[in-house]
Amino acid sequence: MSLVPQSDARIRNSVESAIRTMELLRADAALLSTLSKITQSVIQAFRQGNKILLFGNGGSACDAQHIAAELVGRFAFDRPALPAVSLAESLSSVTAISNDHGFEQVFARQIEALARPGDIALAIPTSGNSPNVLHGVAAANKRGLFTVGLTGASGGKLRSIVQECISVPSEVTPRIQECHTLIGHILSEIVEQELFGQNNTASQP
Repeated sequence: MSLVPQSDARIRNSVESAIRTMELLRADAALLSTLSKITQSVIQAFRQGNKILLFGNGGSACDAQHIAAELVGRFAFDRPALPAVSLAESLSSVTAISNDHGFEQVFARQIEALARPGDIALAIPTSGNSPNVLHGVAAANKRGLFTVGLTGASGGKLRSIVQECISVPSEVTPRIQECHTLIGHILSEIVEQELFGQNNTASQP
């Protein structure tokens, strides 16, 4: 059964919108330079035996899980596992902390338990204003972690409390999250290549 014209147009518009946002991402030299700095910081942390803690809400929680899975498992080729933890994965911890301490503390409490100096905290809120993410970053800063944010265009309150922030040039949540997925893949690919030195890369045709 063929698509009705309205559906066909909506699909095309969504694809074109995603492409335009990624073109803006590609054209932003400062943003790409920030991604390079973050990637090198992650590589250094892994070389020193540290880990990365990732967190966000909803679709951004899935993005955190996705990046963690690429690092712990593999991206393009088999190699040793890398220590990455998504703080939204444990349903027991999330619900217990929410019940006993309030939802705003759901990430901060886990960072208090798991973070060590030299670790990296990667916060992923599309708005940059999620209270539990802000509390998590504050806890990470208190413990001397290198803090990173992935947000939308405004950066929200998060921009001013992280050490590095990548603000995707869009205010539309789906477009922001699509770029966050791309950024996560780029980070995972470069980390894997630089640490384990294979020549075959996922970005090659």
